[in-house]
Amino acid sequence: MKALAILGSPRIKMNTDILLDKVIDGLEDRDVFVEKIELRKLNIHPCIACGACEKTGNCFMKDDMNLLYNKFDEADIVVFASPLYFNSVTSMSKIMIDRCQMFWSSKYVLNKSSINRAKKRNGLFICTGGSVQKENIFLGATLVMDLFFKAINTKYQYNLFADRTDKILVKERIELLDKAYEMGQKLVDFNWI
Repeated sequence: MKALAILGSPRIKMNTDILLDKVIDGLEDRDVFVEKIELRKLNIHPCIACGACEKTGNCFMKDDMNLLYNKFDEADIVVFASPLYFNSVTSMSKIMIDRCQMFWSSKYVLNKSSINRAKKRNGLFICTGGSVQKENIFLGATLVMDLFFKAINTKYQYNLFADRTDKILVKERIELLDKAYEMGQKLVDFNWI
């Protein structure tokens, strides 16, 4: 079994990354091969809405996004982690997500999917917020993630949210770290009801 773990934070070894690593620990302890991708290290251009993918089912741009397309298709599990920026995912995360338009175009315009639609995949979204988050503050990010997971034919199974990270760092919150580990373990068990 393969998992793709994507870090959409510009900061490593901080709250979002620490939670992602705990999920990875849970996956690896269930014998899942995990590949971790740090978006900050990739060169991905924004979608320019040119419509090329509506004709070919692929994006014409030649950049690091081409490294990810096949990884989405090969993955059994996709974990996406981003801090909350202006009630959504980071800009680097959104650029990557927008470039998944080619999957949508291949499926719904060309009726010839660029991703295996029969393959079952489980998805988890991790999101951290610095301040105290009121009810539904993560909603903007989850709406984006819902469409992202649909584009890559992945069942959006779980969310892992952490607020108040400016005051209480994730590494100091043992219950949250334990929960992240347990979610990694749970992702292996496909629940397709």
